Amino acid sequence: MDFQLTEEQLMIRQAARDFAQNELLPGVIERDEHQKFPAEQIKKMGELGFLGMMVDPKYGGAGLDTISYVLAMEEISKVDASASVVMSVNNSLVCWGLEKFGTEEQKQKYLTKLATGEQIGAFCLSEPEAGSDATSQRTTAEDKGDYYLLNGTKNWITNGNSASVYLVMAQTDVEKGHKGINCLIVEKGMEGFQIGPKENKLGIRGSDTHSLMFTDVKIPKENRIGDDGFGFTFAMKTLSGGRIGIASQALGIASGAYELALKYSKERKAFGKEISQHQAIAFKLADMATNIDAARHLCLHAAWLKDQGQNFDKEGAMAKLFASKTAMDVTVEAVQVHGGYGYVKEYHVERLMRDAKITQIYEGTSEIQKIVISRSVLKD
Repeated sequence: MDFQLTEEQLMIRQAARDFAQNELLPGVIERDEHQKFPAEQIKKMGELGFLGMMVDPKYGGAGLDTISYVLAMEEISKVDASASVVMSVNNSLVCWGLEKFGTEEQKQKYLTKLATGEQIGAFCLSEPEAGSDATSQRTTAEDKGDYYLLNGTKNWITNGNSASVYLVMAQTDVEKGHKGINCLIVEKGMEGFQIGPKENKLGIRGSDTHSLMFTDVKIPKENRIGDDGFGFTFAMKTLSGGRIGIASQALGIASGAYELALKYSKERKAFGKEISQHQAIAFKLADMATNIDAARHLCLHAAWLKDQGQNFDKEGAMAKLFASKTAMDVTVEAVQVHGGYGYVKEYHVERLMRDAKITQIYEGTSEIQKIVISRSVLKD
């Protein structure tokens, strides 16, 4: 067991921390208030290599390991979860899936632009009646010989309007159930592809979440990822890695709130001394620190297993389940530590509390993570 980070990993963490403080922190409250997508900041993230961290350099990526990705995600998420979710989706769901399962032609055409941040990707699985039950795909891809005819609606799509490339799951053969689902690469601007209005959300308000509508969209056969019927397997394998990204996001939200609460507790005085010297507050800080450390170890362990080429399904689910609960618990307590000031936007913690909730919902709810974990432990 080696708990030491490499020099490169430490440099990546520092670079992400500097970027978050210098580029993301200014204007983060305003972007949240006005639901403004951080387009300029995302462009810079791409230039720094944060949008294709694990992609092979021959496709324009940084060629880093998953541990480096976790470290960077935590630092970015401490400050702006709306920016980190773009980073997570592009890295974990879009770039990884394309590099792992795409053809060489698909990689050259799409991955090279996604890995550098020249373009942003979106992962399209959820539907109005298919959230946790991802097998119930109503979006259809009718096989027309050399192309598919795509029809249907997708919901809650991160990067819904800012993306240029969309990985869309659609049912081709209903009789085959989930084995009849395909993943198709859809480009923004294709005829019949419409983007719905932006969702007005509780948290991650800078992230652009939209519904997508497809009406007789012609998708060339060469835009299918994998063999016919591989789409559901593709989605599940991709989401398994995506959980590490969202677990890291939750970890970052918790760490950011904890650091603000710790700092405030040493500055604020009550009854003649800093509130950190009161046991009621000191114990809150102790619980926060302990749970954050535990969440970090779960995230890094899952990342390490992934880097070793080992199965990490259970560990990724555990990391997401625990880190997302930690994010919720820690942010609520961080608001409490701040008292009345915690309820005010300029102190940041109320935003982090709102951002934390989604980590228990997207890319597999906490209940779905428990299904994944229980199936694994019962099989052992």
